[in-house]
Amino acid sequence: MTKAGRLLLTALAILCCALLPAHAGVTDAPGENLEISLITYGPGEIYWERFGHDAIELRDTTSGEEVDFNYGVFNFDEKNFFFNFARGQMHYLIDAEPTTDEENFYVQAGRSVTKQKLALTPQQAAALRDFLFWNLRPENATYNYDYYIDNCTTRVRDALDHALGGVIKARLTKLPGGMTYRQQTVRLMSAQPWLMLILDLGLGPYADQPLNAWQESFLPEELQKNIRNVTIANGNEGTQPLVQSETLLSPNRLAAPPATPPDLRIPLGIAGLLFATLIVVTWLRARPIYIALASLFLLFAGIAGLLMLTLWTLTAHHSAWANANLLLFNPLAFLPMCSIWQARRNIAPSRPANGALLLQLIALLLALLMHLLPGVVQQNQPWILFALPCWLALAWTLRQTKRF
Repeated sequence: MTKAGRLLLTALAILCCALLPAHAGVTDAPGENLEISLITYGPGEIYWERFGHDAIELRDTTSGEEVDFNYGVFNFDEKNFFFNFARGQMHYLIDAEPTTDEENFYVQAGRSVTKQKLALTPQQAAALRDFLFWNLRPENATYNYDYYIDNCTTRVRDALDHALGGVIKARLTKLPGGMTYRQQTVRLMSAQPWLMLILDLGLGPYADQPLNAWQESFLPEELQKNIRNVTIANGNEGTQPLVQSETLLSPNRLAAPPATPPDLRIPLGIAGLLFATLIVVTWLRARPIYIALASLFLLFAGIAGLLMLTLWTLTAHHSAWANANLLLFNPLAFLPMCSIWQARRNIAPSRPANGALLLQLIALLLALLMHLLPGVVQQNQPWILFALPCWLALAWTLRQTKRF
């Protein structure tokens, strides 16, 4: 090769080396150039935003490219979406977007954005990057969503834990959680009282089990808080915090959820006493209004019971299985309906209606006795306090009808 040819090859090699950093990015950056952060977004205003959101940010320190990976994408237009939602087989996706685009969306919505830079080794950072891009492939992107054990945050938590060799889980399983699934759900949904009450009524004993910090990290704000307690090896026979730095990139501009869940026993207990009083008073003084109120309660109890029974027997919503509220509200409520309508003419209740009322009173007694048993008991005291006076008032009024 001539001297001129060697000079040309050298110049081309230098040019390629100069251009390489400009075209490198997150997908092919070496591990030592990757910076890993947990991005946490505060709760939003729409009901599916109440739990908050998070993402893993990968940043190439050489090119400056930043990409957010999040597991919270769903599509209302998916075939049979609402049917799948109803039976507990919701399909969610992982997605990747430039960090700026992702964060601007939450900033404009008034939701807080917090960045926690994590201390991963170059090997761990590269392994996490490779896993996320593998997960991003169409054949791997979809997963079956579960509110509590497989959601957009548990996927982020598990990906980080896997890259770190299990140190997050090892640490957080030793720490107690602050609340149960039910308490966290009621707390975060309290801005929408009707939806909060529906969810509380539909949750079974699964939602009342004690949680450790690992389980409670199904929420973005809990994962953000809990990983502050995780330490990792520093390479010099010592340890260092997993979270190297934490920065509030954008403050919350929305009404923040309460720090503790509301106590539903007093409001539902008062509501039950008021409704029961109205039933008795209208039976004595305004029989048509009595019929309307009693029918409304029985209709609510019957429909609620059918829905809870369906969730238990026909869906994968395991958090709604074995719901003790079926002792308070169930399809037996439909049987006394005709007797309520006949009360205007002082016709005594039928034998099936009397039998249904007796069974219902026994079920109420069982619901009360369950709280005397050891172990995890469904925390449905608010609904017992609501249902008990209503059923007693109905039983008393129908019993009085026999005297005419």
